[in-house]
Amino acid sequence: MKAISLFRSLLLSALVLCASCSTNGNGAPPEAERVLFVGNSLIYVGNMPAVFAALASANGHPVTSDMIVRGGATLSQRMADGTLAAALEGNRYAALVVQERGGDLLCAFTPESCAESREALQAIAGLAREHGVPVVLLGSYQSLPEVSRHLVEAEADAAADAGIGYVEVSETLRRLRERAPGLAWFHVDGAHPGKDLTLLDAVLLYRQLYGAAPEPKSLTVNAPIYTTQSGLEAELRAADAPAPLPGARRQVSYPAATLDVLLQAIGN
Repeated sequence: MKAISLFRSLLLSALVLCASCSTNGNGAPPEAERVLFVGNSLIYVGNMPAVFAALASANGHPVTSDMIVRGGATLSQRMADGTLAAALEGNRYAALVVQERGGDLLCAFTPESCAESREALQAIAGLAREHGVPVVLLGSYQSLPEVSRHLVEAEADAAADAGIGYVEVSETLRRLRERAPGLAWFHVDGAHPGKDLTLLDAVLLYRQLYGAAPEPKSLTVNAPIYTTQSGLEAELRAADAPAPLPGARRQVSYPAATLDVLLQAIGN
């Protein structure tokens, strides 16, 4: 708990410093903080980086989000191909949010995937420290109770070993599905995030980064709302940039009532 508190203090200090450095001498509003998201389809289906930016901006923290995402991608791949290193070298970010392919930290794909994932997290943490960027591991999720608990334990342990922050998702999602079964938790494929799970991720991340819950207000996100067929490749792009493929929906709205349900369930 002390390590988590220290990380949060350092992260909040970095975010405040970034904002204050962007304020001009005339007292004009600060420029938007930039947050980089790295991961796979669990991040881009529903465009969680854009939802987070809209949520933060609506709550007095102007944010723009960049992302390096590809379907089925692992964090090891992003370290190997140099895309993350190049993004950190060429841009100034207030925070880096990473999410591993679901199951890697449980050795679900190969016996080596656990070790490879943990090594990647430690390498990412070291790289980010060189650039003064705090890192957060955004958790994935599993539906089976026992598997979900093991996943959360593995993610928390890997984040602690790497010295980075951790946002737990899986167990919170299981509780919320029981409390509010009518919300759109999953995409039509039954596996990827649905509209309201995307918002939950953004809310949990907001609380981690800013140390408090957002206000329960309506929210409109103006950005491509990706499905599993995104056309996205592992390259740096703004979350609100035009979609690579035609036909992507360009907006999603959340009523204040939905946000209020999430906030009451997770506690402010």
